[in-house]
Amino acid sequence: MARAPLKRLLVTGASGFLGWNICRQATDTYNVTGVCMTNPIGIDSVDEAHGDLTNDDFRTGLFSAHAPDAVIHTAAAADPNFCQNHPDESAAINVTATVALARQCAAAGIPFLFTSTDLVFDGIRPPYGENDPVNPLNLYGRQKAATEREILTVYPGAIVCRMPLMFGDAPMHAKSFIHPMINALRAGKELRLFTDEYRTPASASDAAAGLLLLLDKETTGIFHLGGPQRLSRYDMGRILAAALKLRPAITPCRQSDIPLSAPRAADVSLDSAYAAAQGYRPHPMEEELEKLDCIRNITM
Repeated sequence: MARAPLKRLLVTGASGFLGWNICRQATDTYNVTGVCMTNPIGIDSVDEAHGDLTNDDFRTGLFSAHAPDAVIHTAAAADPNFCQNHPDESAAINVTATVALARQCAAAGIPFLFTSTDLVFDGIRPPYGENDPVNPLNLYGRQKAATEREILTVYPGAIVCRMPLMFGDAPMHAKSFIHPMINALRAGKELRLFTDEYRTPASASDAAAGLLLLLDKETTGIFHLGGPQRLSRYDMGRILAAALKLRPAITPCRQSDIPLSAPRAADVSLDSAYAAAQGYRPHPMEEELEKLDCIRNITM
């Protein structure tokens, strides 16, 4: 019996950190086309489409050229400080283009999965479940919260996944939050890390598996994909230093010690019970670090 052809999956932001990790996993079960602006994806089994998602003609052309069966949308201006200082430029991709893409998927009758953020919460009453009210403190969080609402208005069958802080291997031109920390620790430089900012970090590998799981199960609505541990930035630094087998030069500090453009919530830990009920099983940071090439290439 001939094998049924694989479904066609369109992944936006595919040369970025999360999109690239999704592409690496998705090729097992999908024919994947990765959408990116300029940087190559660099995965042999992934087709590439280069262009600007804020351009209406480019978005329309994507659907006519690739006829996707599903879309995972990770493309974003994801640096809160950049968004705070460039509101119009960041809104063009984070809000306008994203809602337009959701409309296209609704019109085509195909699944649309949007990656949002834990920063839609204010950090006052964690851990946060999917039904807790949002109250973002910075512009990036406000853009994502507004986009969540608009997506579920224009396409009630969409999937919205609020993502935690993520770490993992990355393509050459992208990085996760651990990469600058690795460089600093290896160079013996001091790291100043917050003891009063808490997240539920997850590896990009676990996060990608969770997104593909929810897509495969044809879920709808809002899901949280947090990791299994509530950790401060300082905690994460010490775990990373231990994985690198380095003596850490890490100084604890508080959020108020380092001025930033975008305000930070104190604790946006996620309760991911809904995703867990679907089979989402993230691993502790210590376990996931051991699997990473960016760690093993240093410690071997």
